[in-house]
Amino acid sequence: MSYAGRIRPVLDRVYVGARSSGRDRVLAVYAEHDLRPGFESSFYFGLLARPMPAESFAAATTYSGADMATQVEQGTAVVDADGTWRLTDRGRAVALAVQRALGEAAAERWNPGPPFDSVLPGPAALPRLADLVGRLLAAGQATGGPAFRALTPVYEPVDASPAVRLTTRLGALRHHRADAHRAAWQAAGLTLEQLRALPAGPERQAIEDETNRRDEPIYQVLDQEERIELLAGLGALP
Repeated sequence: MSYAGRIRPVLDRVYVGARSSGRDRVLAVYAEHDLRPGFESSFYFGLLARPMPAESFAAATTYSGADMATQVEQGTAVVDADGTWRLTDRGRAVALAVQRALGEAAAERWNPGPPFDSVLPGPAALPRLADLVGRLLAAGQATGGPAFRALTPVYEPVDASPAVRLTTRLGALRHHRADAHRAAWQAAGLTLEQLRALPAGPERQAIEDETNRRDEPIYQVLDQEERIELLAGLGALP
């Protein structure tokens, strides 16, 4: 299996786990602003840095759908005649609060405390892991698809904690593979509906293999030891 294939479930576990830990905090952010959750919660790391062009928005929302009526009604986002989406001042305030809430929740999740603090990496590992993922994001500028290009470089406050930096960067990194997966099944001549109906077997495995092939180049910026360090470090986080 390629390195991209090996690290994919680790990235997903760490990032999805962090978001799950932060769910109540994020909901509290929206309640405080008297809003319903919107796309700024999923794409804050890019939207805080730049608008999202129509092509990138369509790519990033391929699997989830893209009904933006709520965002427009709530005044958190606007769209121009070209289909480019950008946050309003209200949307930006919410996105910043979401970023902070997810980082705080992740910091708590990744700080195992006694009796586990001597065997799990915890906070001490976060700066190094954030640095490695940051190098991946820079390398991905040459290989990423439309969603990844719109969501990187990521926005990070100057005083961002290591947990905020790592959650922010992991959120963006996952879109490199999402772009690769989308390109793989489209190159196979499938629609999204056909992909979802595809049973386990050689055809589905071929798409997974092609996804790994397209995703693999981003990891070449790291040497073998650094790739092991990243895989092991993320895998050891609580």
